[in-house]
Amino acid sequence: MLTSALRSLRLTLSVATAVLAAVPATAPAEPAQRPADLVILEERVGHEGKQVIGVFGREPDPSQPDVWRIRLWDEMQEDLTISTDVVHCSPSAPMRITGLDRKLILRELNPGGAITRRNRLDHLIWWAACHPDQAGRDPATLAPLARQLGYSGTLRESEQVLPAPRR
Repeated sequence: MLTSALRSLRLTLSVATAVLAAVPATAPAEPAQRPADLVILEERVGHEGKQVIGVFGREPDPSQPDVWRIRLWDEMQEDLTISTDVVHCSPSAPMRITGLDRKLILRELNPGGAITRRNRLDHLIWWAACHPDQAGRDPATLAPLARQLGYSGTLRESEQVLPAPRR
């Protein structure tokens, strides 16, 4: 079983690496037209102004069931970053794979578990990718649904940071 999980993780990583390497990092500073399928996950005001985080463009991975690609929309007053995340929806290995500054970040998640400030965005993105009918809902309220869907709520959350391949 562990060998199968490792094989699945390797395949997921190769898909994630290809996706993350192919996505442009930022867009021009002029106001961008939001995609029609954009779902706003968070709006917050910080020291740099208003930030809007959402997702759009959900696509299944052609080679792996339970794996989805989703575009992340991160809009600040005069800056827009669009990136692609890979999300693994399997009840045995729920995960978000994202990139930041030439690093690949793998976050193992626990749907139905505790939601904190640190993991909230990961869970919002995960729910939007894996169960789009729940997109934008507070993940702290989705524990009963997660259990109905086969997630134990007892998985250990962790994060691994790996060097991303050069473009």
